[in-house]
Formats: sequence, structure tokens, C-alpha cells
Amino acid sequence: MDIDLSPKLPQKVYGGAGGSYHAWCPKDLPMLQQGNIGAGKLALEKDGLALPRYSDSAKVAYVLQGSGVAGIVLPEKEEKVLAIKTGDAIALPFGVITWWYNKDDTELVVLFLGDTKTAHKAGSFTDFFLTGSNGIFTGFSTEFVCRAWDIDEATAKQLVSNQTGNGIIKVSGGVKMPEPNKDHRNGMALNCLEAPLDVDIKGGGRVVVLNTKNLPLVGEVGLGADLVRLDGNAMCSPGFSCDSALQVTYIVRGTGRAQIVGVDGKRVLETTVKAGNLFIVPRFFVVSKISDNDGLEWFSIISTPNPIFTHMAGRTSAWKALSAGVLQASFNVTPEIEKTFREKRMNSEIFFAPSK
Repeated sequence: MDIDLSPKLPQKVYGGAGGSYHAWCPKDLPMLQQGNIGAGKLALEKDGLALPRYSDSAKVAYVLQGSGVAGIVLPEKEEKVLAIKTGDAIALPFGVITWWYNKDDTELVVLFLGDTKTAHKAGSFTDFFLTGSNGIFTGFSTEFVCRAWDIDEATAKQLVSNQTGNGIIKVSGGVKMPEPNKDHRNGMALNCLEAPLDVDIKGGGRVVVLNTKNLPLVGEVGLGADLVRLDGNAMCSPGFSCDSALQVTYIVRGTGRAQIVGVDGKRVLETTVKAGNLFIVPRFFVVSKISDNDGLEWFSIISTPNPIFTHMAGRTSAWKALSAGVLQASFNVTPEIEKTFREKRMNSEIFFAPSK
């Protein structure tokens, strides 16, 4: 596979006093287009409001930093107003309308990863704004606006002309924003930093997996996700998705090294990863990561709601399942070497703590 897999940072798309929106471009990261995956990041300052919009793609949102409020309207449903904070994951199916608001001093940063196979542009999200200088009101004639919403011409002109912001605005002090309802979080959001751990290895790492059991809406989105936290100098076992799923990884914090091995045993990526990087593991390719001293944390989506992984080392390693004779013949080694290979790491979990 002759395609650039190196990690990339996003580019600013738009913004103003209330915040900014950044996106990863398929020209910079070709696997986005090839894998039909989109990725973007919203950053809101205090009183910043990301105007109501819907998208051509199903997504998973993950709160990277800060706290705030999200408004979500599922098709033909009432608005749900959620308090959101760092670690929250939210599944956003097709047709959902969202807005995002930051009422605190700390910047609110939300990551969006999703499937673009039905999008207008492969590898990119297209948002359709309900309000703002590029909202739907600006496209319809005054006659259509008056008849559709049963308002007079003067009111229609005011609605259109007063919308000066593009995508993100700063809310004035006189506007009372809705307060979140704690019951609205049920079934809509899962905090990955507080959820029960699916994997917890002392000195190695921890994993929380999002699937249809703990966040049913991911079934509608068609994506699974996980949050992985490696301790300092720990290693994540080489592994691959055995159900043809793509894995899209965003480095939340820390630094480390990553290697990806593909067809014919060719190492297609060997790189240093750091916070803010996004990279994609192609279908069936094997990936492994080692954290630096400060540890490594990443959030990934997988292009199936209930992903299945095969690991090449550790207690569940595929090597462990193979018989001794097959390994001896395949590696062309003595029984002693085969035994050493089988016993080393074969009783460990998928995360390896630093060797003592």
C-alpha cells in the first residue's frame, strides 16, 4: 500500500470571537478519503456557541477538554440538553441536529470522528446550518420564509439580516441559555473516564470500549469506539481488526511511538505520535504502540459498532492457539526456541508494563 499513513494535525476551517472549527483534510491524510472517514475538532471560548446544524455523516463526539452544554434533537423528537465534560462520548446518528455551548472560562474542545460513505465528499463532513450567515434562512426568498413560518415580511427580513455569525458566535450577556437536564444524559452520553474498565492492567494500561451495550446509539451510528490509556513506557500488543474494520486514532495526550505492518510483512509506518495527531490503520493491518515516560492516551473509532480484535501477543494471542509443531515448522526453529517464544508474554494481557 503506497499511501501516506503518517499522523497529521487539523487545519482551521472557520472561527471568530466565540471559537473555531478545525478539520483533517483528505489531501493531507489520504486514508480519510480511501476509508470514507471524517474528522474534525470544535474549540469554544467562554460564551461560545456552535450554531445549530446537522451533518451529512453519522459521528461519534468525544469531549477532549473542558465542560459545557450540548443540545441534541433526534428526528421528530424533543430537544435534549446535556451537561458535557472531559471524557464524554456522544453518538450522533444521521439527521440529528446539534448545538454546543461553553459557559466556563476553560476552552471546550470536542472531537468528531465519523463515517462519510454517504457524505457529499468522501473523507469530509459537510454541515448544514439552521442559522447564521450561511444558514437555511439566507437561501430562501422572503416569500418562502413568510409562507413557511407564517410571519410577515418585516419579521422575515429581520430574521435573515440579523444573522451575522458564521458557524460559531459569542452569546451576549442578555441571552439566557438553557440549563442541562441530568435525565437527558441517559442513553445519550457515556463518560469514558468514569465508566467501568474493560481492561485494567497494573503498570500497563486501561481500556473503555463503547459499543451497543453501554451506548446503544452507536448501533445507529454504525461505529464503535474506545479510550485507551497507557502508563509510562508501557506497550500495547500488536493486533488487528479481524472484521475488516478501519481504526481511526486521535492522540489525546502524551507521546509515544507507533508501528504499522501491512501486506507482505512490510512496515508501512514507524513514527512518533503526540497529542493532537490523527492517524488511520488500514483494514487488517497490524498496529502496536509504546508510550514514552509520560504515558500515552488515545481515542479511536472503529468502523463497526461491535469490533473484534485479534492480538498477536499476550494471553489471548493468536500464536498461543497454534500448536507447537506448527510454530516450530513455520519459524524453522528448535523446540526449545518455540517453547521460549510461547512462554514469553503468552500469559500477559494486551498491555505490557516496562520490563524490570
